[in-house]
Amino acid sequence: MKRWYVGVAFLFGSSVALAALPPPTPQQAEAAELAKAKTAYANVVANYQLCQAINAVANKYRTAGTPPPGPCTAPPPFTPPATAAAAPAPAAAPAKK
Repeated sequence: MKRWYVGVAFLFGSSVALAALPPPTPQQAEAAELAKAKTAYANVVANYQLCQAINAVANKYRTAGTPPPGPCTAPPPFTPPATAAAAPAPAAAPAKK
């Protein structure tokens, strides 16, 4: 019976803690978006490096008469995502007379 009470207490406590979190500020949201873009770019670079390593091993053990492995395409340079702060502000509505 104690386990049930402890489980309910943890469930209630975690729901209260999650409900109390404030929404992220625009700067925090922008930083999170930039971090996500950097992680995605790092994964692209890692896949390119893996492709190069696979091709190096394949070329080392390739027998005569077999075609060479396919070429690896280099990733483009990193470009940060467009942010809301960089976007132009919408024009203000004209004042009523």
